[in-house]
Amino acid sequence: MKQFLLAVFSLLLAVSAAHGQSGYRVKSGDTLSIEVLEDASLARNVLVLPGGTFDFPYAGTVRASGRTASQIESAIAQGIASNFANSPTVFVSVVSLRPPVERRDPPPPRTMSVYLLGEINTPGIREVSPGTTFLQALSQAGGFTNFAAKKRVQLRRTNPKTGAQTVSVINYKALSRGAVQNLSVKLQEGDVIVVPERRLFE
Repeated sequence: MKQFLLAVFSLLLAVSAAHGQSGYRVKSGDTLSIEVLEDASLARNVLVLPGGTFDFPYAGTVRASGRTASQIESAIAQGIASNFANSPTVFVSVVSLRPPVERRDPPPPRTMSVYLLGEINTPGIREVSPGTTFLQALSQAGGFTNFAAKKRVQLRRTNPKTGAQTVSVINYKALSRGAVQNLSVKLQEGDVIVVPERRLFE
């Protein structure tokens, strides 16, 4: 059994090294697979947001854009190190790239990319038409899962010139009961809709 575990560990190290040597620099819209050898519960796929970052437990916000997989591994390991007795072993791989926008003849109507994360039935990047509203984007993504915190839906918007981010918290549950909120605001390129998981008794 011990030899088997050592073989698996060696294979994972080899895969990680291969990604690091590839020289590929991660970009916004890429999806990364992350595993921590010492804690299987931290294994997950993450989407790199327009600002070039993603959130990871214990490490907070991690910058990914412009970095290789091995550099991201080091950043995560440093960020979560205080939660482990020994330095954690982190594996990062790029599982999918943001697909290029296809050109057709005649060219299709211009679209923009928005991101839907968290407790959404179909999370990820969605290409929508200019003028699409918050509610329309949610509808196109299939709505919420059963674990969605509908009172704390976030709309995050990054200023492309300054990099400053604004966060609007929307109570969708109150809206569905007739409350009036200004959700007619149209989405912009790179907007991120985040639906957190609801807390106990929420």
